[in-house]
Amino acid sequence: MKKFSEFKVGDEFFSECKISPEDLDKYLSFSGIKNIIYEKRGLSHQHSEMVSGRAILSRIEGEFTRLEEMYGNLLIFYGIDGDLDWNNRQTRFLKPLHTDEKLRIKFKIVGKRDLNDEFGLLSIDFEGTKDDNDLVLLSKRNLYQIRKEPPSQK
Repeated sequence: MKKFSEFKVGDEFFSECKISPEDLDKYLSFSGIKNIIYEKRGLSHQHSEMVSGRAILSRIEGEFTRLEEMYGNLLIFYGIDGDLDWNNRQTRFLKPLHTDEKLRIKFKIVGKRDLNDEFGLLSIDFEGTKDDNDLVLLSKRNLYQIRKEPPSQK
């Protein structure tokens, strides 16, 4: 785990994951999403299912919190600033992701500032691609409040 002072704008971190049909079912059940595409099994990609955009973002955030550099610190999702070039919009879904497809994720620190004596703020861009290098999504300026001095590991 890194301290807030060790993070630099431009730092990049990487992760990979897959969202299984069971993972998607759990997410859809929890979120209460009702959409015909998820109710009619087999409408999409050769018996795999298209994954909800919000489910992808949730998984990406989960992957971020488990990064070796982040895990163990007090890390709180603080908000979304969006990108000025996109009229402050935050996320673009460019290609579908289907269950059991590998998602490669790049996290990039694009901003860093002090909030107070105890906490700092990191602005993180997410980029998700599939194995064939198809860009699935871009998500800009996701804000995370992070404790400047991580809790001691006992």
